[in-house]
Amino acid sequence: MGVKKTRVKKEQKIFVTRTSMPPYEEFAEMIKPLWDTHWLTNMGQYHQELEKELRDYLQVEQLSLLVNGHMSLEMTIQAMQFPAGSEVITTPFTFVSTTHAIIRNGLKPVFCDIKPTDFTIDETKIESLITDRTVAIIPVHVYGNVCNVEAIEQIAQKYGLRVIYDAAHAFGETYLGHGIGSFGDASVFSFHATKVYNTIEGGAVASKSRELYEKLYNLKNFGIQNENVISDIGANAKMNEFAAIMGLCNLKYVAQNIQIRKKKVQLYNEQLKEVSYVRTPEFDHPDVKYNYAYYPVVLSTAEKRDEIYDALHQKNVYSRKYFYPLTADADCFGSQYQTCPLDVARDISSRVLVLPLYPELEDEMIMSIAQMIQELYN
Repeated sequence: MGVKKTRVKKEQKIFVTRTSMPPYEEFAEMIKPLWDTHWLTNMGQYHQELEKELRDYLQVEQLSLLVNGHMSLEMTIQAMQFPAGSEVITTPFTFVSTTHAIIRNGLKPVFCDIKPTDFTIDETKIESLITDRTVAIIPVHVYGNVCNVEAIEQIAQKYGLRVIYDAAHAFGETYLGHGIGSFGDASVFSFHATKVYNTIEGGAVASKSRELYEKLYNLKNFGIQNENVISDIGANAKMNEFAAIMGLCNLKYVAQNIQIRKKKVQLYNEQLKEVSYVRTPEFDHPDVKYNYAYYPVVLSTAEKRDEIYDALHQKNVYSRKYFYPLTADADCFGSQYQTCPLDVARDISSRVLVLPLYPELEDEMIMSIAQMIQELYN
């Protein structure tokens, strides 16, 4: 590739992601008033301010902040009050949180295979999985690749199903000019420290429904409606003020960081384009504004994926087999879902590798990582 060799220093560790943080002085200045008010949680001033700011940024009608992305999904499912034992069609190519949120609500996940192109749920296989017990579809916008929202909406309307999007990878994205959180009955975001945008820990639920917003308001505060009424069996899932302030600070820089990420993705693609056994991500849908949250590559074989993973690890470069194993194949489920027809998902899971990507990652390091990958099979 004609690239100057750059080696990782022995003591230097390059992780798959790195938390984005605002200038220390800016965060410190914003938290000072908390020492005067002593209002640290319970939907305080900054919680309310961040809800408004994110509602505008994400272009959604309603937005409820929660303590993390998982509780955001779990409580959204709870708020929709599905009958116990109902079935929810979802993807196995996701973080385990998606599946756990379904099961912890007393529902049954029904796994649908994915598309080999963008790794999102294969909408052409959803209808064959629908039974008289199906109540909802929970698709995932994987690595920022947007699901076929039109087809999923048509299926949902035809069968009277609810649609909850797991948008943990899709913060700030738009489709056809609309905020990604405006599709379906609800969309759930994660603001974990490893995400494109973080509030240290945090999450949110976007929807068009004021009723859902109010239901979540109660559920995330133990179901307490007022001093005299506890109307729901809820949990403690409120975002605290320190997290909300971090979110307000980080929101100022997220657009800039996404542009930097885009350039680093382009550099990776340029460096790896001639490596025949590496399939690079495309992020080229003309109607999608991407956030470049991850850089997933698919290797030609599972053996090559594992070799590259191990070789990078030895050089202190910590890539991730993300998502491997499939959620459906997790140890906690035993062999319960082993017979599910998930050929594409299992194949991609065995060959995918997510390489380091974050705004501060030096271009020279990207070129070095690409070179290490190429050298393995020269």
